[in-house]
Amino acid sequence: MWLWAIYAFVRNRDPGGGYWILLAALQVVIGIQLVVGTALFATGARPQSNGPSWLHYVYGAAFPALMLILAHRYAKRVTRFPWAVFAVAAFLNSASTFRALQTGLGLD
Repeated sequence: MWLWAIYAFVRNRDPGGGYWILLAALQVVIGIQLVVGTALFATGARPQSNGPSWLHYVYGAAFPALMLILAHRYAKRVTRFPWAVFAVAAFLNSASTFRALQTGLGLD
């Protein structure tokens, strides 16, 4: 998503309707991750990790959900490029998802 936004910015064009559809789909996925992760954490299913096991859940669902909430709040204030706010959130969420994979696989 953030690559799409960079492409749109370089071309000096709005990313279009597909960008917003992708954002909606990714928000649903993060919501599902949050619900499933909460259920797994509550039942004691935690990945093997060299560090705290709860970090996997923070990186995989809590932080991405928080970034989306903040992006929605901030994008309302930005009039020129509101999609750029979501691009920054998508970039941070990509890094967070990569880190979640590392902690989930025990590659800390």
